Amino acid sequence: MIVGTLMIWAIKFLVRPFVFIDPALKPMVGLAPNLIGSFLLPFGACWFFQRIFRLETQRDLNITCSFGLLLVVINEYLQLIPIFGRTFDYLDIVSSVIGVFIGHLCFKRLMIRYAPIAV
Repeated sequence: MIVGTLMIWAIKFLVRPFVFIDPALKPMVGLAPNLIGSFLLPFGACWFFQRIFRLETQRDLNITCSFGLLLVVINEYLQLIPIFGRTFDYLDIVSSVIGVFIGHLCFKRLMIRYAPIAV
C-alpha cells in the first residue's frame, strides 16, 4: 500500500510536472495513477478496515471491490462539476475498471493461498 501510494504521488507530483514524457507514453503516464490506485483497492480496504470487517470470503471481496469501483466512478463523474477544477476522462474510468479487476484477481489468489485450512 505504501509503495503504491508513493508511486502515485511520484507520478502526479514529480513525473508529470517536471519530466519530459514522450507523446506516445503520455496516455500511459496519465492513466497510471488510476490503474495503480484501483489495483490497490482490495488491499487498502483489507488493511484499513481490518478491525471492523475482514475480507474472508469471495463474497466479501466482490462487495468490497464493487463498492470501491462505484466510489471511483462517482468521484470521476463529480469532476464534471466546474467548482472542483478537475478534468473528467472516460479513460480514467476504464483504467480504474481494469485496475480493480486485476487487484481482485491478485487478492483472490492470495486469499486462496493463505486461507486457513479447516481441520
